[in-house]
Amino acid sequence: MAIFDNFAADYDSWYTDKKGSFVDMVETDLAFKMTDIKKGMKILDVGCGTGNFSIKLAGMGCSVTGVDISNEMLNIARKKASGMNFDIEFINVDLNNLPFEDDTFDVVISMTAFEFVEDAPKALNELLRVVKKDGRVLIGTIAGGSSWSELYLSEPLRENSVFKYAKFRTIDEIRQWNKEKLENSGECLFVSPLANDNDFNYENENNLSKTSVGGFVCAVWKK
Repeated sequence: MAIFDNFAADYDSWYTDKKGSFVDMVETDLAFKMTDIKKGMKILDVGCGTGNFSIKLAGMGCSVTGVDISNEMLNIARKKASGMNFDIEFINVDLNNLPFEDDTFDVVISMTAFEFVEDAPKALNELLRVVKKDGRVLIGTIAGGSSWSELYLSEPLRENSVFKYAKFRTIDEIRQWNKEKLENSGECLFVSPLANDNDFNYENENNLSKTSVGGFVCAVWKK
């Protein structure tokens, strides 16, 4: 999709500074803490973008397939994976219509993609379709009602970034999606996006978790 192609070249620059790398760490910590990922698992990374989580999962010894709607993002992901000698299959496909049989994957993970999904419960059901019985689907997304989503909704940032097309849901809204299969949910990223770079550390993150709304939410459904 063209709107994501336009942001592909600069997307990974987010991870290179202190703030971005810390955000990536806490989001990864929460996601992996909530899923029981083991070496050898067959995992689908939905909305994989430039392959950030696909590469992490491959590094853990998993067999990974990454899907996204942006060819430019996928091209970058392929180059990165190839440079690290990871055999990851990257496919251009819409997450609402996955080209996989039922019960194909041990785990399905989707990080920072559901902000751009119009009908989230319907999309979740498609992810549940392709995960095996007793397998898990994890969705991680920027939390509505948090200081982070407020920043991304502000002008001119919203107009000049991909978040122009985003929709942010609160943790309570997300918990309503397929409640029968919802297993767990959690929050992270309690440090304000306006904090100084030196404030992005685990001591502040842990202290603020007692009083602040998390800027990022993960939820897990078990099939």
